[in-house]
Amino acid sequence: MSDMADLDALAQAYQQDGAVVVRGLLTADELELLHEGVARNLASPGPLAAVASPSDDPGEFFEDFCNYDRVPEYRALVVRSRMAEVAGRLMGASKVHFYHDHLLIKTAGTRQPTPWHQDQPYYNIDGRQTCSVWTPLDPVPEAATLKFVAGSHLGPWLMPVSFLSKEAKWFPDGALSPLPDIDAEPDRHRILKWALEPGDAVFFHMLTLHASAGSDVRRRVLSLRFIGDDVVHAPRRWKTSPEFPGLADTLPAGAALNHPLFPRVWAASRAT
Repeated sequence: MSDMADLDALAQAYQQDGAVVVRGLLTADELELLHEGVARNLASPGPLAAVASPSDDPGEFFEDFCNYDRVPEYRALVVRSRMAEVAGRLMGASKVHFYHDHLLIKTAGTRQPTPWHQDQPYYNIDGRQTCSVWTPLDPVPEAATLKFVAGSHLGPWLMPVSFLSKEAKWFPDGALSPLPDIDAEPDRHRILKWALEPGDAVFFHMLTLHASAGSDVRRRVLSLRFIGDDVVHAPRRWKTSPEFPGLADTLPAGAALNHPLFPRVWAASRAT
């Protein structure tokens, strides 16, 4: 990753496809921070922790959000690693703010899939400079990895649906296009997916359609979300995922997210 020519090529692919993989991005020390942070998070789940799989699933899909302020290893990982910088370069941003963290764990034997969706329609933000970093603690075989529809971040926003009930219940009816049935017509789409090792990281736009199957092996992942220059606050009339209680009372619609909840973690002028 010290070769900026390689990063330039990745940025071009990111802008075109909406998802790229960076092999071996995390150092051994950063991987240790990742393990320690996830262990701390699991020992004391946050108030947004939830199980996203049905009770009859032989495994379990566990999620938790927004633990950056209470898990020091997460903060140290964001500050010490190059994830924020790489996200900024891929987005073409002059500065990067941390948006939130998302822990996703599928135990061995979990059958609950992660259905096709875009992330940004669930959020309280508007803007094009967005990036999620999906970082596994365990080897992830291709069968259990995230898969992406290349170029879908360039298309329209699509109606978000609840993962278990598959109900569209956020935006008003007809406000957004319905989700296409990607799996029914696989030849119509260019699908990107990568088997991963610990230390690898997948960077993807928050409007890129993505999904994953269940997992026959334990799959622990921390996803860190970053935003760039053009992202602004977009309060919704409904509960976002995650929600930021009280934010709409202090930050008006259309305002940049210059707020203690979203610290600036990289700026181009500081890059070496």
